[in-house]
Amino acid sequence: MRRYALPAASAALTLLLSPLTAGAALASPPGIPTVDEARSELDTITIAEESNAATYDRAKFIHWARVHGECDTRETVLIRDGHNVETDANCRALSGHWISPYDAGEWSDPQDLDIDHMVPLKQAWVSGAWAWTRDKRKAFANSLDDSQLWAVTDNVNQSKADKDPAAWRPPLTTFHCEYARSWIDVKHDWGLSMQPSEKDALLEMLSTC
Repeated sequence: MRRYALPAASAALTLLLSPLTAGAALASPPGIPTVDEARSELDTITIAEESNAATYDRAKFIHWARVHGECDTRETVLIRDGHNVETDANCRALSGHWISPYDAGEWSDPQDLDIDHMVPLKQAWVSGAWAWTRDKRKAFANSLDDSQLWAVTDNVNQSKADKDPAAWRPPLTTFHCEYARSWIDVKHDWGLSMQPSEKDALLEMLSTC
């Protein structure tokens, strides 16, 4: 089995840890903007109502893609976001230590974790991805260069489903600031639109920063 160490912790998220996890590191995806950067990005995002919901098909977003060797995107995120992750010869995570940023849940079994798309695939579709090429949708669904992918508690991810911040927010309220910054950045970088209610919710979350 191979063992992987955790990347450097996010200082902001470390403050959210309970006494039980205070000594543990918690990883964040790359590229999360500062509050001022997020506000500037938000000002440039097109405000529009959702469209083409009836034509959405999750299969149009190919995932999980091979990243390197036997490792696909899911396993790569589990390794990136976990501590002392052990894998088998096919890069499947067998054990480790993960802290879900959405709810501060701690897990040692990778089956208790989902890889969440910060901006859900259906949300991307109705915000403009319906017009993308197949390759661009695949790149979005497997993006490791921004904060689109997070390892989180599975049932928390399932409660989020395809909702935007006007309809769903992480149960850990102290994470709302980082959640809003990440959501804004993904939509900005991928040229996706947002609804007025979505923008209002994001501004409210940014006010908690």
